[in-house]
Amino acid sequence: MPIYYDMPLYRPPSEGNNLIIQATLGCSANYCTFCSMYKSKSFAARPLDAVFADIDAAAREWPDASRVFLADGDALTLPMDTLRAILDKLHAAFSELTRVSLYATPKNLIDKSAGELLELKQRKLSLVYLGIESGSTPVLKRVIKGASQKSHAMALDKARDAGIKVSATVILGLGGEAGWEDHISDTADLINAHPPTYLSTLQLTLEDGTIDAFMAAQKGEFNFQDDAGILAELERLIALLAPRRPVIFRSNHASNCLPLAGNLPKDRDKLLAVIAAAGSGGHRLRPRFLRGL
Repeated sequence: MPIYYDMPLYRPPSEGNNLIIQATLGCSANYCTFCSMYKSKSFAARPLDAVFADIDAAAREWPDASRVFLADGDALTLPMDTLRAILDKLHAAFSELTRVSLYATPKNLIDKSAGELLELKQRKLSLVYLGIESGSTPVLKRVIKGASQKSHAMALDKARDAGIKVSATVILGLGGEAGWEDHISDTADLINAHPPTYLSTLQLTLEDGTIDAFMAAQKGEFNFQDDAGILAELERLIALLAPRRPVIFRSNHASNCLPLAGNLPKDRDKLLAVIAAAGSGGHRLRPRFLRGL
């Protein structure tokens, strides 16, 4: 029997070569106005016997798999007994298993105790992908993120204390033309005080089915940033970032107009030089037909 996938199936770009097992369907926090990923699904935990059957099928096809991503949107919301069972099954099925990862919300991390997160880390859950989107609480409220700067900080600290790496994402353009400076400065403040292991940017891109809800939740005029505005946000973010611990930075997601890669704060000047060159036309931006989610 082949591995079962309930489509659509999403995973981070860095998980493209890894085994994917669906532990849940959809997202338990499926109300963010900028996101269309799981609008066609209702959240549900898959039956354990179905998850186990997929793990067994995967072990027959790919016995030396070493990294596993647990889909869908936030498998960390599952109860501890279920997560223990899945992680133990993966450990038993794959002798070369080195890492399990998943998407998480701030609430997922906050709801788990420090001891529970440490236990999950001991069972090889060693990386979570966390959508910060913004460090600005007003911006987060306007996109119905269900989080605040304070809850983001708590989630980042809890993961770090348990030894779990965090790959965090920020959405450029989320504050619009009027709110971009607060969006960026508050985000930099959050990252500087509570640095994740990895930080990536996405560029605000709304699919047709999300635009009306996004605009309605703004409760006022919202003007989208053009590429020049996005470059200004990116430049300010890089200039302000001085994290207490080194952060691996990327803006290579397909939505971004300017791909960047470096370590902060070490590579700040190099990254700022690339952004300046792009702003003056000396560095080509990604063509629009190549951008997407």
